[in-house]
Amino acid sequence: MEENFDLTYKTLFRRYYANLLFYATRIVGEDEAEDVVQDVFVELWRRKETMKIGEQIQAFLYRAVYTRALNVLKHRDIVNSYEAVTLEIHKKRIEFYQPDSNDVVKRIEDSELRRKLSEAINELPDKCKMVFKLSYLHDMKNKEIAEAMGISLRTVEAHMYKALKLLRDRLGYLNLLAALFFLGKVSVLVNSVVLLV
Repeated sequence: MEENFDLTYKTLFRRYYANLLFYATRIVGEDEAEDVVQDVFVELWRRKETMKIGEQIQAFLYRAVYTRALNVLKHRDIVNSYEAVTLEIHKKRIEFYQPDSNDVVKRIEDSELRRKLSEAINELPDKCKMVFKLSYLHDMKNKEIAEAMGISLRTVEAHMYKALKLLRDRLGYLNLLAALFFLGKVSVLVNSVVLLV
């Protein structure tokens, strides 16, 4: 039994870890997402004697990550005593990513689109790539990017325009919007992309 569970556990880990990490990141942010997912897999291992793994394992893992992420947010709220606006943002994020109420699992499992986005980003010219990553992957503002890279704000904006244009050409308009949705940036970016059409 234990040897059989060990093999199943490793298979589940390889199959779901990356997507669960991406899911947790959307809810709690990059700093704590890995801990959330690892805690879920540790708990799964602890329950190996009583755990029956069947068709519902994907739903179970997403639900466990969701619950653990909620606990992280609650703990964070207590420790940092967030203001009402921040709590409302968390509430909206939690409602949006609640796996029973929409097709979030389907979107997250769409690894092909994320792979294409990653490839397209890596094909950008070096400066464009750096500006894009700082903006969309590290949530830096254009002014912060300009200071960090030692370039003008106008140059940052030019690199962002070029990056978005190249990504749109490579991925297509709708795929670019969908891919940027994965990054949580659609609302900020729709105007920029529309300008490129």
